[in-house]
Amino acid sequence: MGSQFKAMLITAGLAASLAAGSVHSQPNMADSAYFVVQQTQGVPHVSLGGTVVPYKEVTLSAQLPGRVNYLAGIEGDTFKESDRLVELDDSELMAKRQAAMAQLANADAQLRNAGVQYNRELWSPKSKSAMGGMGMPNLFDQMFTRPMEDAFGDRDQGAERSADIYSSRTNIQQAQNTIYRVQAEIRAIDAKLRDAKSLAPFQGVIMKKFVEVGDTVQPGQPLLKYADVEYLQIVVDVPGRLRPGLNEGMMLRAELDVGDREVPVRVAQIFPMADAQRHTVTIKFDLPQGVSAPGMYAKVLVPDFNAPARSNPIIPNSAIRYNGSLPGVYVEGEDGKPTLRLIRVGEKLPGGGFTTVLSGLQAGERILRNPPVDISTGWSTPQQ
Repeated sequence: MGSQFKAMLITAGLAASLAAGSVHSQPNMADSAYFVVQQTQGVPHVSLGGTVVPYKEVTLSAQLPGRVNYLAGIEGDTFKESDRLVELDDSELMAKRQAAMAQLANADAQLRNAGVQYNRELWSPKSKSAMGGMGMPNLFDQMFTRPMEDAFGDRDQGAERSADIYSSRTNIQQAQNTIYRVQAEIRAIDAKLRDAKSLAPFQGVIMKKFVEVGDTVQPGQPLLKYADVEYLQIVVDVPGRLRPGLNEGMMLRAELDVGDREVPVRVAQIFPMADAQRHTVTIKFDLPQGVSAPGMYAKVLVPDFNAPARSNPIIPNSAIRYNGSLPGVYVEGEDGKPTLRLIRVGEKLPGGGFTTVLSGLQAGERILRNPPVDISTGWSTPQQ
């Protein structure tokens, strides 16, 4: 986005320079003491106030209760992506993880024991093991008692062996399920351990701190406000009647509160829905890099295509003198001497050299291009 935006700004700057150059190239605007007032026509513009905001801004909040052990810096400090910003005390989580690791070791031992018992049942069934006693009684039981019990239906050694094998398999499955459960608990603890550390999601600066080292926080409590201030935007609530005249990518002009500067801006985003109460549409405008700071006030000149085109005189900025907030120019009289006349100024034209006049002058009148100090006593130079 940065390279494309720079290209658009360069194009707009070249267009403004060419426009200003065409004005200076006219014969009646030669470098002389007087300037012949010109008439210009164009679409009326509406000045709308807005706020400079970062292109990306996030509020890092606590995901678990605990005490703040680490803060990376203060407001204005710059960090790279994935840098550690805030860290909470994780002693309790580490203890739970160690306990879970012990349960995992026990479950693994149970699984190995269940496997051994299963193999034993396969090769040495409990149902065929010898009964108590020794000598002739034991031999008599194996040769006569058990076969007779199977014959009369009092006992089924095959069913007993199948039940014992099934029980051994069940013990193996239960041990495996225990391992899966404990592993899931460990993953959950690891996720909380990651939540105990807040990392920078992108390259940016700390805008505001809400906690200090040693504070105790609860889930959902804000920790830091972090933003990318390399790219800035102006957020403006535009009336609905002006929305049809704006499209994404359109280049406009903005006046910054700092230094009374005028810079080109680009329509970056137009929200799809209007405010139901104020009937305005939120629009974001991209600013050039390094011209302002977040939170500053700015005005965007939005064209009003619904209003009739205006035809206003234009004069050089150097011809305007101020007495407090009253603007005035020196007009050549019938006797050829300059006379002070109060005017009402409009907006500045692209290029920064000329200003429109709403009232007080007419096209064709001659004014002093740069009134000397001896005749403009008490009237200051144009406001910067």
